[in-house]
Amino acid sequence: MRTKTKAFKRHWHVRGLSCLCALAVAVGLTIAAAAPAQAELRVDITRGEVKPMPIAVTRFAGEGVSETDAGQNITKVINNDLARSGLFKTIDEKAFIQSASSLAVNPNFAEWRTIGAQALVNGRVLTEANGLLRVEFRLWDVLAENQMAGVAYRTQPGNWRRIAHKIADEIYKRITGETGYFDTRIVYVSESGPATHRIKRLAIMDQDGANHRFLTDGKFLVLSPRFSPTAQEVVYMSYFNDKPRVYVLDIDTGELELLGDFPGMTFAPRFSPDGNSVVMSQALDGNSEIYSLDLRTREKRQLTRHPAVDTSPSYSPDGSRIAFNSDRSGGQQLYVMNADGSGVQRISFGGGLYSTPVWSPRGDLIAFTKTQGGRFYIGVMRPDGSGERLLAEGYLVESPTWAPNGRVLMFHRQIPSKDGTKDRYRLFSIDLTGYNEREIVTPADGSDPAWSPLIP
Repeated sequence: MRTKTKAFKRHWHVRGLSCLCALAVAVGLTIAAAAPAQAELRVDITRGEVKPMPIAVTRFAGEGVSETDAGQNITKVINNDLARSGLFKTIDEKAFIQSASSLAVNPNFAEWRTIGAQALVNGRVLTEANGLLRVEFRLWDVLAENQMAGVAYRTQPGNWRRIAHKIADEIYKRITGETGYFDTRIVYVSESGPATHRIKRLAIMDQDGANHRFLTDGKFLVLSPRFSPTAQEVVYMSYFNDKPRVYVLDIDTGELELLGDFPGMTFAPRFSPDGNSVVMSQALDGNSEIYSLDLRTREKRQLTRHPAVDTSPSYSPDGSRIAFNSDRSGGQQLYVMNADGSGVQRISFGGGLYSTPVWSPRGDLIAFTKTQGGRFYIGVMRPDGSGERLLAEGYLVESPTWAPNGRVLMFHRQIPSKDGTKDRYRLFSIDLTGYNEREIVTPADGSDPAWSPLIP
């Protein structure tokens, strides 16, 4: 990895085709009726507890061995994505009555209703003359007996997993009305070694844990990675010779650039939605305040001026406001202010202490960490402080991060060891209902996750 210590320069552009992002998408199949039928399938994910919708995802057909293998792999990933969302109950293919060959002509909806399916997915995989993989799929409303969506994707054969995630996103969007989140990545801190000498490396993986790889070698401690708005760069803090520095890493090229030395900083900054600035907390002269840094002019502007500890700032999705936590009221509480530092208002008034606010990409909620009665919680509230809900709890739960559709959170949990030797750190996701908590399996301990936007 090549390191540059020159002044940071902005390059938030979408690059050309790469091994990770190259996808040509074409609407190649018949699209559902322009006006949705009244009886159209719909999952309302805004309710408290959602009953999963039964869906049958048939094995994608292929003519050759490679196409058949790709079809089987794609089907498995789609099933896993939908099941993990908690909104769908995938039906075991052993229950299927209609054969794949007859399904290619038209579904026998009565047979699919017999096994309880409300939605049906079928598809096929082809290799075109130019070597590209063509994957087609159709989504059917079994109850209304009509087609809801039909799309064809073309890409390099090695991108079959991304195709699967994109199909799952399309199904999720068509049935829920919300944008999917499966074609995304997670960057986090991978931890290994004894408690007295922890090695912390930056790692990245798909949101389902696949395609795992390390981004740093572990020679220097890394903390609190954050994605840029383009999902191609990650900003993180590293201690170089015990001095906190902030770096920006280009995921595709491995190029590393120094954003600056920031003594008194304990967390990496967060980007503004347009990527032109970052907001951060820094302790100068013994007092922690919040600052913004313009990445074009390198001008740093102080936003808070208070003798209390102000930290953990996070922009609203439109960039007009900032959430942060402060002990100016006597204990850690959540506050919201305008992006220029004016109009500070306290929004948390429940029992306990609040920290690490993170604004939802939708703008409707702020996630946070809460401690009360010796327990830690991950919760959400509206930007005015109303509607507080606690979603997850544990011995120690921290670092909430949002999926790009604002419907799912990821966080890390510290799990005490049974023999008192070494605690474990694991990543978990949970949706806004609070009923669908799942572990994201990592090779070693994991902490400080950051969810990417949808991959370009």
